[in-house]
Amino acid sequence: MKKYKFMRKGAIILHGLVAVFVLISLGFTYTKKVVEVDEDYVVDEPINYTVSAEEEDLAEEVKPPFLGKSFNGFKEALAFKESRGDYFVVNQFGYLGKYQFGRSTLKLIGIKDTNEFLNDTELQERAFIANLERNKWVLRNYIKRYKGRVYNGIKITESGMLAAAHLAGPGAVKDYLRSGGLIKFEDGNGVPVTYYMRKFAGYDTSYIVPNKKARI
Repeated sequence: MKKYKFMRKGAIILHGLVAVFVLISLGFTYTKKVVEVDEDYVVDEPINYTVSAEEEDLAEEVKPPFLGKSFNGFKEALAFKESRGDYFVVNQFGYLGKYQFGRSTLKLIGIKDTNEFLNDTELQERAFIANLERNKWVLRNYIKRYKGRVYNGIKITESGMLAAAHLAGPGAVKDYLRSGGLIKFEDGNGVPVTYYMRKFAGYDTSYIVPNKKARI
C-alpha cells in the first residue's frame, strides 16, 4: 500500500514537471502575428467627430495628458477637448484637425489649402499659436480690464478667455464680458463660452505675445 502511494505521488510530480516543460517550450517558440494593412485602403468620407461637454464629463476613464498648468498643458488639454488630440479628424460641421479650425479662421491667419493643413501636423501647431496671438491682441484690453472678475461663479482668467475665443471667436468673449455674463454664446454642439472659461482657467499663457498681424 505504501509502495502504491509512493508511485502515485511520483507520477503526479512527473506529470507536473512535463506540464511545466511544455509551457516553457511554448513560450520560447511563440511568434507574434503581424497584420498587414492594404496600402490602397482609403476612407472616402470624413470622420464626424464631436466631443460634447456631457460626453467628456461622463468619460472619466479617458484623460488628456496631464502637463499641469503650463502652456503645453493648456495646449494639449484644449486639443483633447476639441478632437481627442487627433490631427486628421473633420467633424460634421467641417472643422478641421487637432484644434478643430474653421475655414474662415484659417483664411484669417493665411491658410487657404485645407487639405494641406489637415495633413501637416507642424502647420496645425503653428496655426494654433498664430490664432492665439491674434486673439490675444483682439482681447488685450479686455484681459487687463476683466481678469480676476467673477461672473456666474467663474473667475475670469487670460487662459479661459483665450480658450473661449478659440471656441467661439473673440467677439463672443467680448459680448459675454460686456454684458456682465448675461450673453453666453454656444457652439453647434451646445457648448457655451462659460464652459471653456471654467475648464481652461488658470493656465500660463504668458508665452503668447499679442500680434495683430499673426499669420502663417
